[in-house]
Amino acid sequence: MQSLGELERSVMDLLWAKGETLSAYDLQARLAEPATTGRELAATTILTVLSRLEKKNFVVRERDSRPHRYRAAAGREAHMADLMHEVLGGASNRTAVLERFVGQVSAEEAETLRRILNGR
Repeated sequence: MQSLGELERSVMDLLWAKGETLSAYDLQARLAEPATTGRELAATTILTVLSRLEKKNFVVRERDSRPHRYRAAAGREAHMADLMHEVLGGASNRTAVLERFVGQVSAEEAETLRRILNGR
């Protein structure tokens, strides 16, 4: 699983939140908003980030229109699950990691885990 840099994460956060295809110019405008990155970015910078994200299989480019539009290749939840599997896969003692994880979840989250595991 490839990790995301700060700007890549900001772009992905927007794509995941919007759930629709966006052009580099759409993303540029949204990233310029003070609550997002607080800085103005060139369209070429956004296109470079999108190109990297496409190579990492985080985004899909729709080429049938100009400017090209981009969408997330998978949802945020899939990305987070992949990260969790990557961390678990790197552990020398998976049981200990799982025990620590489960020991830190809320009662509600523990019940959700029980329900999911019982459904398997």
